[in-house]
Amino acid sequence: MGKVIIEGIGACFIILLVCVIGIANGAVGLVHMYEKDVRDRAIELELTTEKKIKRNAVLFKLVGMLSLLVYVLVSVYAVNGVRNFLDVFWQISVIMLMEGIFDRLFIDWYWVGKTKAWDIPGTEDLKPYIHGKSLVLKWIVTLVGYPLIAAMLSGIMLLFLI
Repeated sequence: MGKVIIEGIGACFIILLVCVIGIANGAVGLVHMYEKDVRDRAIELELTTEKKIKRNAVLFKLVGMLSLLVYVLVSVYAVNGVRNFLDVFWQISVIMLMEGIFDRLFIDWYWVGKTKAWDIPGTEDLKPYIHGKSLVLKWIVTLVGYPLIAAMLSGIMLLFLI
């Protein structure tokens, strides 16, 4: 269990690093993660374009989410050497849930919601940037979706490893 907790902390570091890089030249770099009204205002203020937003969203998914997925699978299969469904499932679930809860609490609630690091000039009146349906959906994806994803990954990977 201790190794899985450390791997969960590693997953948190990956999402943190992706966010740090994403906002290195200003929070507008990750504006695709904001509500539509914020994205529209950023375009209106000529801080970005729809094309850049789409490109950054694809890059975020390819680099950030794909590296996180690879990290989790390598941790469970290569490092931990797990091969049965239940052990794979709980390990992937723990790692992903740790990352998801870190993302919801530290990144979304604290870093985005309580600091100025994620402020986009000219959109401050649209804060909080993460609220309502988006906030509820993120928590549902984290608490329900991640275990479902863990189950699917466990099943798929076992098909390849048997």
